[in-house]
Amino acid sequence: MKTNVYEMVTNRIIEQLEKGVIPWERPWHGSNKGAYNRISNKPYSLLNQMALAHTGEYATFKQWTDLGGHIRKGAKAEQIVFWKIQPIEEENEDGEKVIKQIPILKYFNVFHISQIDGVEPKEKLEMNEHESIEEAEKIKVDYMNREHLLIKETISDKAYYSPTADYIQVPCKEQYQNIEEFYSVLFHEITHSTGHKNRLDRKDVKDCLYKGDENYSKEELTAELGSAFLINMLDIETEKSFRNSSAYIQSWMILTSSYQQVAERRKQSSTY
Repeated sequence: MKTNVYEMVTNRIIEQLEKGVIPWERPWHGSNKGAYNRISNKPYSLLNQMALAHTGEYATFKQWTDLGGHIRKGAKAEQIVFWKIQPIEEENEDGEKVIKQIPILKYFNVFHISQIDGVEPKEKLEMNEHESIEEAEKIKVDYMNREHLLIKETISDKAYYSPTADYIQVPCKEQYQNIEEFYSVLFHEITHSTGHKNRLDRKDVKDCLYKGDENYSKEELTAELGSAFLINMLDIETEKSFRNSSAYIQSWMILTSSYQQVAERRKQSSTY
């Protein structure tokens, strides 16, 4: 049976959620690497960070073997995925042959350093707190400049993104007990702004001011995921942001359950 990579990754994430594990909430505690490849020394994509069970070094069977390592008996591989652009020749409506670039999702089996004998772990690369905050501020400024987006940092008790006026307002940094929480909130609103009609044109962002419906829930989850990805990447996770995300994921699981029930009812009704 052909492996469905999309389904494989989705099932892995849902499996973790059902166990009470939020896969995108993983503070790396001093290492800005998370899960990364032993050979290239590069961190895996955020999707792979979510799907993998550990932080630290991973590599393929061949990569570990080339280093002189041995996979322990009974060790189970995990999967990482990557996008590859595949050129496909097709005929257009006029019968002319054209080349289309089709994105294809593929996967590799990898093993964690804890499953390997004969290879010593590398020393962890650390990013200090000052560097992390500098990087967070750079993300904000670069995004503002590129998208011509106004971000208002004012003394207030409100944080929101306005889709109609296309600006963000957040309480100023001095109002937060931890600077990390400021960026957690800011990145949440920045993610909302990516759905603007002149950017990703995500229809749910239009409903982000109207609480209570499914579109609102989906858009809030999208924004929280975006924030969680960024603060994990920058190693500025906080306990408070973790609790906030827990609330979002509980709502999401309820929403997902309702979708599954509707789909099942539709499936049953179509058999009669």
